[in-house]
Amino acid sequence: MHTDAEQWLLNFLNTLTFEKRASEHTVKSYRRDLQHLKSYCEKNTIDQWQGLQSSDIRTHIAGRHRSGLSSKSLQRELSAIRSFYDFLLKKQCAEINPAQHIKAPKQPRKLPKTLDVDQVKGLLEAGASSVLEIRDLAMFELFYSSGLRLSELVALDLLDLDLSDQSLVVRSGKGGKSRVLPVGSKAVKAIENWLQQRLKNPGALESAVFISSRGTRMSQRNIELRLTQWCKKKGIAEPVHPHMLRHCFASHLLESSQDLRAVQELLGHSNISTTQIYTHLDFQHLANIYDKTHPRAKKISE
Repeated sequence: MHTDAEQWLLNFLNTLTFEKRASEHTVKSYRRDLQHLKSYCEKNTIDQWQGLQSSDIRTHIAGRHRSGLSSKSLQRELSAIRSFYDFLLKKQCAEINPAQHIKAPKQPRKLPKTLDVDQVKGLLEAGASSVLEIRDLAMFELFYSSGLRLSELVALDLLDLDLSDQSLVVRSGKGGKSRVLPVGSKAVKAIENWLQQRLKNPGALESAVFISSRGTRMSQRNIELRLTQWCKKKGIAEPVHPHMLRHCFASHLLESSQDLRAVQELLGHSNISTTQIYTHLDFQHLANIYDKTHPRAKKISE
C-alpha cells in the first residue's frame, strides 16, 4: 500500500493507545485485524483506504470465514474495520465507511448439554446423608422442578414460597421481571425436609430459603461447588452444573408437552427464539406425532 495509507493506519493505532486509552490487548487485536485487511488490499492492488468498497469488505470477510475464522472473531474484525473508517471519516480521509452494513456469518447455536430423565432420577435419588445434603437435595430438586436460574434460587426468600399451593414467586428474574412458578411434589417434600432442619440452625432468622451452616445466604459459587461435590460423592460421572438442571427442566417438559409458549413463560424468556433452542426433540417422537396428526400422513385403510 501507499506510504500515506500505512501512516493513517499507524495514526489510528496511536490514537487508540494514547487518546482513547485502549488496553494493550485491544490495540494488539485491532492491529492484527487491520493487517489482514491491508494484506487483502495489497493482493488486490488497492493502494489507498479510500479505494475499498463494501463489496471488498464482504469479499475479505468471506475469505476469512473460509479460512476457518469463527463468527465471533469475524465480528471483532468488522468492529476494528468500522472503527478505523470512522477515524478516517473524522479526519476527512474517506468518504464512506465500507464496513458499516456488513454482518458476519452467524455462529451455529450450540445446543445445551442435558441429562436424560433416568440420569436426573439417579442424581436426585442418590440419597441425603447429612443436614447439608438435605439442603442440597432441596436445591437440586427445585432447579429441576421449576427451571430456576442460579441467581433466582440464591435470591429466593421464605416469603416467596407457598408450599401448600405448590408454587413460588421469582420476584426479580432476568430483566427485573417477576413470575409465578409451580413446584413439583418431589421438590415440595425435599424443601419441607430442609425447612425442618433449617429451624435448628442458629441463623434461621435469615430470610433466605437456602442458608449455609453459618446461617448466611448461600452464594452462587457455593451452590456450584456443592453440586460438583454431590456428583463426585454419589459416583455420577457426568459433569453437572446448576444451569444444566434448568436445561433438563426445559428439555424434558418440552418433549412431553410440545408447548413452546408455556416453556417460554416458565423459563422467563423474553423472546421465544431463546426457548427454541430446546426444540432438539427426538426425531422418532416427532415422526410419530406427524404420522398420527397430519391429514396427508395417515395411512389409507384398505
